[in-house]
Amino acid sequence: MTNIEIMEQALPVAPLKIAALESCRKLGEKVDNYIVKFRQESLNDFLDPEIYSSYKADSYLAKSSCPRFGSGEAKGIFGESIRGKDLFIMVDVCNYSLTYNVNGHLNHMSPDDHYQDLKRIISASTGKAHRLNVIMPFLYEGRQHKRTKRESLDCALALEELVEMGVSNIITFDAHDPRVQNAIPLKGFDNFNPPYQFMKALLRAEPDLLVDKDHLMIVSPDEGAMQRAVYFSNVLGVDMGMFYKRRDYSTIINGKNPIVAHEFLGDDVKGKTVIIVDDMISSGESMLDVTKQLKDRGASQVFVCTTFGLFTDGFAKFDEYYEKGYLDRLITTNLTYLPPELYDKPYFVKADMSKFLALIIDSLNHDMSISAVLNPTDKIHELLAKRQNRR
Repeated sequence: MTNIEIMEQALPVAPLKIAALESCRKLGEKVDNYIVKFRQESLNDFLDPEIYSSYKADSYLAKSSCPRFGSGEAKGIFGESIRGKDLFIMVDVCNYSLTYNVNGHLNHMSPDDHYQDLKRIISASTGKAHRLNVIMPFLYEGRQHKRTKRESLDCALALEELVEMGVSNIITFDAHDPRVQNAIPLKGFDNFNPPYQFMKALLRAEPDLLVDKDHLMIVSPDEGAMQRAVYFSNVLGVDMGMFYKRRDYSTIINGKNPIVAHEFLGDDVKGKTVIIVDDMISSGESMLDVTKQLKDRGASQVFVCTTFGLFTDGFAKFDEYYEKGYLDRLITTNLTYLPPELYDKPYFVKADMSKFLALIIDSLNHDMSISAVLNPTDKIHELLAKRQNRR
């Protein structure tokens, strides 16, 4: 039974509306197109037309905006009624491309600005929506998730604040530490991972890739990404290794203990294709050092799969490592803003998440079990089986 056929057996919680903030507008439009297509192809024509009067529509995007005053202050506005709707608000807190004027000075939007806009749109709904759901692919302040000394707990505070404002479900991807959901134990917190989309994009870009123990290996770039690498290696049936960061704890630079070296634990990678799996690339220095070490150890190809490509220091270092042969492919999702110049890079491969997001929204709108509808393990096995049959 297909995902769509499963959802056809349930009624929607309420009429669907998607408020895609400007930071997430393009992704929201692609998601909307998929949902429109899903429902136009559904088989509910024989059901009560009154119940399904708002089920099929040309678009589910709500008219919303956050205009700003000359002082930099802003407000959230809905251009239509969302009373009784199952409202999904999409926001990309890492979209630095958006700007606004503050007393004549141009200012790029920060994660704090995007988070405030999210709260403005929630406030603009004035409690009239049937249910509030927030889709925040990159979890706001997700890297500030625990307290190790006298410091703030920003992520937990943000989650508690959203719940206090009436949010029922928070949907995110590859959270730096999913245990932060313990801050809101009585509310919905769904954390998704994109391994299926990674493999689909990688196999499309590398049709001759051999997926077996003799030719492929999964590597975690640090201790924090171990769980992702273990899952990936188990599903693909290949070996894995890991690097751990040896730090100088006597020194603090930019608020962090500098990395002295990356030490490798695992089998010999000589002659193998290596897939490095991690949640994000920030500046990329640590990840690129890992790719160089793997090539120095004899790896034939090195592919990097990362959910969020932030590229805070630009692409010069990535270009250099690609030209030197240390990096072969970089696969990242479109869950956060990607600069236009990235699409011209010969090593870049996009893992499109719009259909996956559309299935998540449609499933939640029908109050269906997410695990029953979206199972990456089965999907990866099916993908590999189809590929083997074609061969």
